[in-house]
Amino acid sequence: MRLRLTVAVLALSALTACGGFSGKLNPLNWFKRSQPVEVVSTEAPADPRPLVADVLSMVVESYPGGAIVRATGLPPTQGWWEAELVPQPVDENGTLVLEFHVFPPITATGVVNQQSREITVAYNLSNIKLDGISNIVVQGANNARSSRR
Repeated sequence: MRLRLTVAVLALSALTACGGFSGKLNPLNWFKRSQPVEVVSTEAPADPRPLVADVLSMVVESYPGGAIVRATGLPPTQGWWEAELVPQPVDENGTLVLEFHVFPPITATGVVNQQSREITVAYNLSNIKLDGISNIVVQGANNARSSRR
């Protein structure tokens, strides 16, 4: 009886210690919360779509094969479509800039409320692509948000 109790206590102690592990191998610690940053100047975009006006939020969510970058943008009116995060080349500091491009509406549209204008997009990064990346920036026309490892 004592042996079983001792083994159970040791097993529970080992499991509770896993939550405090802060090494590079723990996917829960890969990227921190996003913060507003200055807009990064990039080369002339080859994408004909304009950048979304504002980037409201950005989250990097890890999964066993890599990470998913999810961003929410706010265009000036309703009806913007075919949004995409377009990657730029990773710079020498390990920063990946994802430009938030979106097509404008075909016909004139109104402005109702913020929730009806929000656009959410995602971009998948494999573990291989993440090896040289220490900072991810999602950029709009007026602002950008960044998340660091």
